[in-house]
Amino acid sequence: IMNCDIDDMENQVEMEEKTRLINQVLELQHTLEDLSARVDAVKEENLKLKSENQVLGQYIENLMSASSVFQTTDTKSKRK
Repeated sequence: IMNCDIDDMENQVEMEEKTRLINQVLELQHTLEDLSARVDAVKEENLKLKSENQVLGQYIENLMSASSVFQTTDTKSKRK
């Protein structure tokens, strides 16, 4: 009778440990999925911001080339 009780207790402890480990694995899998989704979102945002920066850079370049303030001046032609 005692051997049976000890075996049952060992089995119960083993099952509890397995259950705990399975739950931990599942939690880690969900964490990994969340982190992976976050990385994808950040990559997408990064591409969007790079594109916006290119557009803004081109816009600033166009403004500078259209403005006489940023044009290189020829000092010799001014003296004539």
